[in-house]
Amino acid sequence: MHAAAAPRTSCDVLVVGGGINGAGIARDLAGRGLSVVLCERDDLAQHTSSSSTKLIHGGLRYLEHYEFSLVRKALAEREVLLRSAPHIMWPLRFVMPHDPSMRPVWMIRAGLFLYDHLARREVLPGSRTVDLRSHPAGVPLKRHFRKGFVYSDGWVDDARLVVLNAIDAAERGAEVLPRWSCCDARRGPGHWDVTLAHADGRRRTLSARALVNAAGPWAASFLSDQAHGGARRTLRLIKGSHIVVRRLFDHDHAYIFQNPDKRIIFAIPYEDDFTLIGTTDVEHHGPVGEARIDASEIAYLCEQSSRYFERPLEPSDVVWSYSGVRPLLDDESGDPSAVTRDYALELDRSAAPLLSVWGGKITTFRKLAEEAADQIARAVNAPHGAWTHEAHLPGGDLSEWIGAAQRPDTDFERFVQAVLRRHPRLQPALARRLARAYGSRIGRVLGASADLGEEVAPGLFEAELRYLHDTEWAHSADDVLWRRTKLGLHLSAAERGQVQRWCEQHWQAASSVPAPLQEGQS
Repeated sequence: MHAAAAPRTSCDVLVVGGGINGAGIARDLAGRGLSVVLCERDDLAQHTSSSSTKLIHGGLRYLEHYEFSLVRKALAEREVLLRSAPHIMWPLRFVMPHDPSMRPVWMIRAGLFLYDHLARREVLPGSRTVDLRSHPAGVPLKRHFRKGFVYSDGWVDDARLVVLNAIDAAERGAEVLPRWSCCDARRGPGHWDVTLAHADGRRRTLSARALVNAAGPWAASFLSDQAHGGARRTLRLIKGSHIVVRRLFDHDHAYIFQNPDKRIIFAIPYEDDFTLIGTTDVEHHGPVGEARIDASEIAYLCEQSSRYFERPLEPSDVVWSYSGVRPLLDDESGDPSAVTRDYALELDRSAAPLLSVWGGKITTFRKLAEEAADQIARAVNAPHGAWTHEAHLPGGDLSEWIGAAQRPDTDFERFVQAVLRRHPRLQPALARRLARAYGSRIGRVLGASADLGEEVAPGLFEAELRYLHDTEWAHSADDVLWRRTKLGLHLSAAERGQVQRWCEQHWQAASSVPAPLQEGQS
């Protein structure tokens, strides 16, 4: 397990929050030579950061709200991220069927022109118009959709992105503490006195020179309740829900659909056998950790998808769903879908430094982390500067297997073939899944002899479970089936039960609580 020889009693920076922003900031700071502790009261990426639409995108629809700075920043990050981890991120082409009752052709073309040119592209192809009567993307659509617009963005396994940042942070010296909450933080002129509490009741104290509040939807409440201060900014908590259905089309493009309410939804190829559809934008007023999709959201996503697909979707088609609460900066917009997705960093140096992270989106996490680390680094005199722009995430450097990098998408395909050559006894489907999950670190899962041990459930072996526990902080079947992998989607309830029993038998900290209904329905 990634851990220091003995728990730290002091550090340069304590980062509170194990979502993508917290993990990214911890990684960046550790790489600058600072001693870092990252704490998260639940599992890494358990909440918002595993509940996204899983896109690396500029945000085409944000152009309508004149958020050119945010879109440019996000567009510039796409290829930086794709190069850093081609195993968990890859280019994706999107098709927008033209509905004349929605946005006019000139507006779409103008938006796509800006989208193509606001930031430099080297890997992603530009946009074009297609005839849906002859293009494969037109096959599953209703016949009256004749014209479509195709453009580029990217896809990411969001939960694995968080874990890889945490692994990189740990390997650069950070102490990563899932299931440890920051229950009290007392501020002095030069340091913070912090009490951490584990889910099992253990407690420890820590002195930190600076504190980063990256608690996401809980950022404001953390400041007032645990840090004994006041929040100067207001967050709007917006619930975004997604549904997963059996595969609706055979090609590798995704769809972006315009809806009569001026919102958009995506329909994305997912986990080979499924289609992911989302998202909704609903104000959330209850406890953040209890966000669940409701019947009206399911009906909305089915209804809007059915406006485009030849085969109508019914709520009974949904095989899985998930919801996340996005902490958006309150810009007093009346429409939840119009609230800015940009972020703000607020550094308070009136005593020991306190940096609070407000808002953000997964595409800009690296840039956000770099800007946050710049501010903290100046406050605590870090020995090194920014470094992540050209760096690979763990498993992302495939050169040992394929030589010099060329393009992230074709590099990955070359890598899969190299894995099969080196391990010819591996089933091709298993080799591809493990290559996707672990990249060039697949050898750490397979070992020298590729002895995977017992098959605990179809396609899931003891060797992978041990790796996930020892290296990626997995402590329960849920951690494995719904975050470190998405195997829960592919397994029956009985097979998921087999994984849970194995985890309970082999991992002392495993939870005995069954997976919630929304995370895997039988």
